[in-house]
Amino acid sequence: MKRVISFVAIALLLLTAGTKDKTTTIFMIGDSTMANKSISGGKLERGWGMALQSYFDDHIVIDNHAVNGRSSLSFINEGRWDKVLQKMKPGDYVIIQFGHNDEKPKEDRHTDPGSTFDYNLAKFVRETREHGGIPILMNCVVRRNFFVNAPENDDDEKLRTQTFKDGVKMVEGDSLIDTHGLYRVAPRDVAKRMNCFFVDANKLTHDLEQGLGVEESKKLHMWFLPGVEPSEPKGKQDNTHYSVYGAHVVARLLADAICEEVPILSKYRTDADITVDRNGRGHYLELEPAVAAALSSSKAETVIQILGGEWNRPQLPKKSKVKIVLREGARWK
Repeated sequence: MKRVISFVAIALLLLTAGTKDKTTTIFMIGDSTMANKSISGGKLERGWGMALQSYFDDHIVIDNHAVNGRSSLSFINEGRWDKVLQKMKPGDYVIIQFGHNDEKPKEDRHTDPGSTFDYNLAKFVRETREHGGIPILMNCVVRRNFFVNAPENDDDEKLRTQTFKDGVKMVEGDSLIDTHGLYRVAPRDVAKRMNCFFVDANKLTHDLEQGLGVEESKKLHMWFLPGVEPSEPKGKQDNTHYSVYGAHVVARLLADAICEEVPILSKYRTDADITVDRNGRGHYLELEPAVAAALSSSKAETVIQILGGEWNRPQLPKKSKVKIVLREGARWK
């Protein structure tokens, strides 16, 4: 009888192994620079975390819990961290990136580097590990601040209601100036103290924006002259939040950095030229403009990946060098 039971148990284990979910989740917690954004009305603002799924294959599921305006303190106090812990399974990852709002004066958000900010970051790391997860600390991405003296900014969220004429009228120089101070240093200190993976997102994005320079770096952000972008008819000068283009540039950059820091994730790294997703995670919401862009490309081959949904198969020229990859259950009608 014992032998029969053993054979049954083995059979059940094999059956379970064959049907086991083979995906790993990367949870993301942070602020508006990382968060998912509304795409209603053709809105173009994106968080870099919203674009990250484009750079990992279907073995990785990006579960982005970052929210506009949140600090490490408010993210905990609003119960958002508890929701992540409830969903986490052993082997999952958590990318932790705060700082933009921790430095703000409001009591419900403010923390201090070297004390309360560090405490909250350590809490995220410790509790991730207690649930079998793997934490990855990041410091905050830079603001596009080429001003010699940073303008007063008590709330990045106010930038969304400003038009071009409301923007700061200060003269810009050639050098990107830091606005985060010790808030960019604390995550590195906590990571070192707790032997945690760390990605220096601040330096990476600083070098990106500085390398692009004063004018080209505007393309990374919600920076539009009046009458140029239909979704922003009055224009905008937002040096904090990312455009579609900027979110993808930063997501690709940080995906590479994540894989360098955590090499096991590199085998899931993918990098199509164009991503199409109706939920706004890609470069385009629909396939037709993506195909048009691919056909006009001078590249030897342009790869388009589609994330989920049903689509009309495009009629491509016989000699076109456009390759389409279907992901997340995407299929042709």
